[in-house]
Amino acid sequence: MSATATVLTLPDRGPSLAEQYIAAGDTDSARKCRRHITEAFTARFGDFDRWLAAPAADRLAAPLPVRGFAAWAAVTTGVAVDAEYVAAAHSKWGLFLTEKYPQTAATFRAEAASLGFDKLEIDKMWSKLSQITVIAGCPPDLLTAQQYVTARDAFAAAVMALRGHRPKTLATPLFGLDAVMFQRGQAPVPALRKPWQARSVHEVDWDHVAVTAPTMAATMRRYLTQVAISLRPSSVQVIDTTLRQLAGMLTAEYPEVTAVAGIGRHHIEAFKTWLAARPGYRKQTTLSKTTLGMRMGHLRAFFERIAEWDYDDVPTRIPVFASDRPLKDRPLPKFLDDPAAAKLMTAARALPDRFDRLCVELLSRTGMRKGELLGLTVDAVVQIGSAYWLRTPVGKMRTDRYIPLHPAAKALIDDWVAQRPDWQASDLLFTDRGRPIPPTRVDKAVGRAAAAAGLGHVHPHQLRHTLATQAINRGMSLEAIAALLGHKTMTMTMVYARIADRTVADEYFAVTEKVEALYHQQQTAQLPADAEGTQMRKLRAEVHRRMLGNGYCARPVELDCHFESICESCTFFVTTIEFRPTLQAQRDDAERKGQLARKKIFDGLIERLDATGT
Repeated sequence: MSATATVLTLPDRGPSLAEQYIAAGDTDSARKCRRHITEAFTARFGDFDRWLAAPAADRLAAPLPVRGFAAWAAVTTGVAVDAEYVAAAHSKWGLFLTEKYPQTAATFRAEAASLGFDKLEIDKMWSKLSQITVIAGCPPDLLTAQQYVTARDAFAAAVMALRGHRPKTLATPLFGLDAVMFQRGQAPVPALRKPWQARSVHEVDWDHVAVTAPTMAATMRRYLTQVAISLRPSSVQVIDTTLRQLAGMLTAEYPEVTAVAGIGRHHIEAFKTWLAARPGYRKQTTLSKTTLGMRMGHLRAFFERIAEWDYDDVPTRIPVFASDRPLKDRPLPKFLDDPAAAKLMTAARALPDRFDRLCVELLSRTGMRKGELLGLTVDAVVQIGSAYWLRTPVGKMRTDRYIPLHPAAKALIDDWVAQRPDWQASDLLFTDRGRPIPPTRVDKAVGRAAAAAGLGHVHPHQLRHTLATQAINRGMSLEAIAALLGHKTMTMTMVYARIADRTVADEYFAVTEKVEALYHQQQTAQLPADAEGTQMRKLRAEVHRRMLGNGYCARPVELDCHFESICESCTFFVTTIEFRPTLQAQRDDAERKGQLARKKIFDGLIERLDATGT
């Protein structure tokens, strides 16, 4: 029944409401008291219709018993009441709603308890839901997600206006209520973080940029709209941050730049300097090379794409070069050796928390990424033949895959599913109190296991590296490891061959024995020709590289070269922007000597270097 229709019919039903309220008293004295309350209500407001139309201040000025009757009448009739009054009335909304909908109240409490909330938390959530229900003017079972969000936000705003801020005492029950209502199918996906723990707001928002540089803001926002169609939301978010940082720096330090077309090379260099001076994340004093490279990569892609897409607001020349991305160190992946891995697993199995045990076990036995683990669904375990497999969700590489499931891991998953409430709307395997488990929970689980094992700091991705290293050390092929880890190219997998190659190691120790034998022989003795071994010979060939005065020659050692003096025209020649001065000097030398063909080669190299940086 709509609020308008209810109000129009209330004058005729007023007496019946009073009679119902009086009859609900369980003793003669209670009924007599209720009669006095209804008479006071009638004397003050006349009927319920006039009560609804009265200003909130007048209704709040009424005695508490009169406000109690009004609250009972609002719940009984299902009429919507303004949020300003509901937030300030201090009426027993939850009690009246329980009397009106006892089965709904019992179901809600049982569902909230099954998610892990205690009685006190459930009481607070039901109280807030009752107030939200009254504001929406809808029975709690019939609330839609949109009605819930609208009424909840109106209630929170009313409390904020009443108390001058949004206190934790309000936000805490609403945070839990959002999760319960989502699992009931009556609210959108809840936020991972509590309101008072949310990250800080953006340093510069687009509305601020649009005031001083409207054309630039429009171009960048148009670009973000387009990439949002093809990229993941998380990727779009970091690109948005990069563009906002550039726009904010330009509007603050170069106010004359109002369009993307006005961005020049010197602006990009200033932005690089500005970025390099910024504080880093976590405990770093400055931004890491990885972050700097990511930001410059975003900008280079931005300028290249808007040029390809024929935007009007485009610089005459792309001001970001590939060489603007700092060269990163490429250390080998950190992994746990066999004794440390065994200690970690032993400690993990003794952890008191079920999720902690399951988390470390699955990461260690499957090599999944953290995001893949948290994205598993309740139907992720499948049986193929006599074996069980785990289907990982589409993740970083935009593909899914099946991973053989160890019986110990299968038993832990079965135990988790058996204790997971089956009425939830979400199909995620791992939820906590109605919410998806955040990534930080995985970090803490691995950290607790590592601390218990006395291993110091261990991060979840190390378990992925550990599994790959264990597999390659025990003879598993690189192709099988690539399939297990979900690598898109073999290049990603080859890094583990740098960590440990059992075949190369075996050959090394075989050669060592022969060398030892050589040392015990005469000085003229030589190693046999087969002492090097095929794998060691292959390893030596792969790392062979000749350095030139202006670059490197990537020609395999097996291929002979008859043109040692004209490396620059060889297809194996590689150079970068660092060698530009040398190339320019060689070009000028060719011009002075009238060597037109040689000059043409260097002109082409320099032109490509200026355009691409490599």
